[in-house]
Order: sequence, then structure tokens, then C-alpha cells
Amino acid sequence: MLHKYFVIFLQKKIFRSFILPIFAPSFMNRNMKLDSLYRWYEQNHRVLPWRDTTDPYCIWVSEIILQQTRVAQGMDYYLRFVSRFPDLRSLAEADEDDVLLCWQGLGYYSRARNLHRAARMLWQRDGKMPDTFEGLRQMPGVGDYTAGAIASFAYNLPYPALDGNGYRVLSRLFDSDAVFDTSAGKRFFHQLADSILDRNNPRLFNSAIMELGALQCVPGQPDCRICPLRSQCMAEAAGTVALLPVRKPRSELKDRFLSYTVYLSAGQTLIYQRQGKDIWQHLWEFPVRETDSHPPIDALADCPINKEYVHVLSHQRLHARFVVQPVASLEPVMHELAPALPSLRIVALSELSDYALSRLTQKAVEEWLACQKL
Repeated sequence: MLHKYFVIFLQKKIFRSFILPIFAPSFMNRNMKLDSLYRWYEQNHRVLPWRDTTDPYCIWVSEIILQQTRVAQGMDYYLRFVSRFPDLRSLAEADEDDVLLCWQGLGYYSRARNLHRAARMLWQRDGKMPDTFEGLRQMPGVGDYTAGAIASFAYNLPYPALDGNGYRVLSRLFDSDAVFDTSAGKRFFHQLADSILDRNNPRLFNSAIMELGALQCVPGQPDCRICPLRSQCMAEAAGTVALLPVRKPRSELKDRFLSYTVYLSAGQTLIYQRQGKDIWQHLWEFPVRETDSHPPIDALADCPINKEYVHVLSHQRLHARFVVQPVASLEPVMHELAPALPSLRIVALSELSDYALSRLTQKAVEEWLACQKL
């Protein structure tokens, strides 16, 4: 009877998520087959430009770009960014519009603004990247993960670096269904990572764990038969690999309806720069009006861009219409709209590519201009 209740206790969430991981790290620290993990990494890791350097600036840029961005998409942006802004000084001395233009299409533009703000702060202070975790953590836009990544990859300092791939590896390694994308969950997994960290080579350890999650310990049903940590993986033994990691329920998307007017006159148009704390801060777009809904598409039958664009952000679903409105002169329109849109300006259509546009606006412009050439 006691054995029955003991087995039930072992299956309880509180044991698997909190009690077991307290004691498991000390055992795993003594028995973890890092040689197997490192050998797998040397044989399978991807060749990435930010791995061939210990320059903290380049590593910082790569880590910020790869937040919310897959490596395949982020690669070109990284190469373009470090080519345009190769060091701290060039980024610090750049105009924000140039930084945002280089970032255009990558999304989550607060990352670019924080990069620029941090570069200016560091350049004004002593012109150098911090070389301690605490110093890195004080930079705008740098949290525990990014500080740990820069500290370990640039300076080989003993700090864990957990991205989404790392959370997945640890949740399965310890068979933990703790919710990883909450503040408490992040602290919990950070403590786990710190407890098994290879302090002799944190750079290699963090790289190997993250790469294992990216290539081998993938979402869903990975091929656990060839995993270098299979013999130590508690989720593999329990048959719970496909159930992990556990994330919090996604919030329901808020629908917003945006109606843009593209005023046209003699090859010129009007754009303004978004301000405030709403989406796309400091990006440029056409004058817009937000409504509770959109009229039927048939009501826009005479509109050259006769379609609705749906653009999904992390917490919002945008429904956008672009109505092209030819006018004899842009000056009266600008005079009417300028009080509400003080940054409004007249630009040539051929100069739109010089401005950092939102991806939604950029896509509509590209499609419309392509139609004009047919």
C-alpha cells in the first residue's frame, strides 16, 4: 500500500516540477555526460557569424536580433546591421531613423531603439561595452538572458544563457512541467541552468545546450534515440517528451481596423512619423484613421488597392485598408492634417524606400508600385 502511494506521489506535478529538480542537479552535475554533449555539438553545430567572434558588441547585436526572430531570418539582418554599424561608436553616432531603416521588416522595433539608446549611453560614459554581468544588465533592453549570453560568449564568464531552446532542453531533462514563460518559471529554470553549468567552459556549455534545443531537442516529437543526453533525460524515461515544455495560455488577440489614405499628386505623397507608446513608434506611414470595423470590400471597388491586409502582432490583429486618393495639390491636405500630425511631410514616391516604414505599409507600397508598372 505504501508503495502504491509513493508511486502516485512521484507522478504529482509538485514533485516533478519543484521537488525533484532541487535534488536532481547535484546528481546530474556529478554524472552529466558533458563529453557526449560537447562531441555532438562539435559535429553538428551550425556555422554562424556571431559564433566566430568574442567581440561583445557583435554578440550583443546578434542576441537582440535573435529575440523573437529565427536564425534563418535574422542572419541577413545581422550581416546588414554590423556592416552598416560595425562598432559601438558608429551605432551611437547614427540617427535613429537610420537605425530603424536598417531594422525595417524585422519587427519589434523597440529592440532597435533600445540598441541605439544603449549604444549612446555607453559611448557617452566610457566608449566600451561592459565586461561584467551586472554592467551588461544595466543596458536598456538587456535582461538576464541577454546579459548571460554576452557574459558567457564574449568573456566566458560563468552565467547561464537560456533562450526558448534552452528552456525546452531543461524542462525535458528534468521532466518539469513548470510554466517556463512566466517570471517565476524563468527564475526556476535559471536556477536549474546555473546548478548544472560547466563553470570551466560556460561559453561551450551554453552554446551546446541552446544548439541541442535548436537542432535535436525540437518541439513536438524529436528523435530521442540519437540525443546525446538521452540516458539522463527524465522526460524520455517518463514518456513525457512531447508534452514539454509547458507555456502559459496565449492571450486572445485584439482586433484593430486601420484605414490609410494615400494622397497622390505629381508623383508625391504624404507620410508622417508615429509617436507615443502605440505600435511602430517612430516609424513612418500614410495618414490613418482607426475605426471599430471596416466597410465591405465592395464599398472600395474604385480603390486601386482593393484588398484588406491582415497583419498579426504579438497581442493584436490589424485589419488595414489603403485607399489611394489623387488630389490636385498636397499642400491644402497637409495644412488640414498637420495640426494632428505635426511630423507630416511631402515625399516623392521614389523616396519612400529612404524611410523606415512599418512592414504592413511597406508591403502595401510594394504591391501598389508593382501594379503601376504592369
